[in-house]
Amino acid sequence: MTGLVLEGGGMRGLFTMGIVDVMVEEGIKVDGIVGVSAGACFGCNYKSHQPGRALRYNIAMKDEPRYMGLRTLLRTKNLLDPEFAYHTLPMEIDVFDREAFRKDSTEFHVVCTDIVSGEPVYKQIEDMDYEGLEWIRASSSMPLVSTPVELEGRMLLDGGIVDSIPLRYAQSRGWERNIVILTQPEEYRKKPSKLPILFRLLMRKYPKVAEMMARRHEMYNRQKEFIKEEEAKGNALLIYPDEPLNISRTCQNEADMRRVYALGRTKGMELLGELKSYV
Repeated sequence: MTGLVLEGGGMRGLFTMGIVDVMVEEGIKVDGIVGVSAGACFGCNYKSHQPGRALRYNIAMKDEPRYMGLRTLLRTKNLLDPEFAYHTLPMEIDVFDREAFRKDSTEFHVVCTDIVSGEPVYKQIEDMDYEGLEWIRASSSMPLVSTPVELEGRMLLDGGIVDSIPLRYAQSRGWERNIVILTQPEEYRKKPSKLPILFRLLMRKYPKVAEMMARRHEMYNRQKEFIKEEEAKGNALLIYPDEPLNISRTCQNEADMRRVYALGRTKGMELLGELKSYV
């Protein structure tokens, strides 16, 4: 069985979607997907068979004050408006194809962080109803600029805090061969946060998550070593951008979004033969 592992990274995720959209258009089928943060928020379009949608709605919303930005943060305490961005947009504006999502046999999983325990929470989403969209929101809710999302009795934030590259989870699902798409170059290693005191101050109700944020670079860099080991064994096909994407997590510049998406499409076409043979 074959899986698809999608790292987060905000608008760097448009690189991922360039590759994923090529896979959809070329009929490259996997058995399951696990996405983190933007990997979950954008990657669900694979299962709904809607290539181009992630780029399209982000460009359409770039000047929409209800979508994302400082005004939204001041008004809702969230960088992205929880109701507009995660419910109104996919249900009424650029409509997510729930029926196609339900009918497609590919499993779709997201990663969140339980901010009380500091543990990862994995959830399979079978329908993109209100609750399903809330799981997407939870996985994508960056600390400090998002309020926690309460689901199934847990307080949740961005899954990248504790499991940025969930290859081990994909393997636990029985997906022996996994395509892993990252949004940083191969040589990238995360450095220690410069804001540990700020995390402890602003997340003082949730000391576990503040601790995990302070040590996130250690977790991430261990995962980078693990996926390289799995690549050497033939258990993973790793795809990286060739160089830093030079786009912010919250970019609202159309030219930059199109550029990063185009880099992903180019990479997907370069690796098309390898992708087809791998699955």
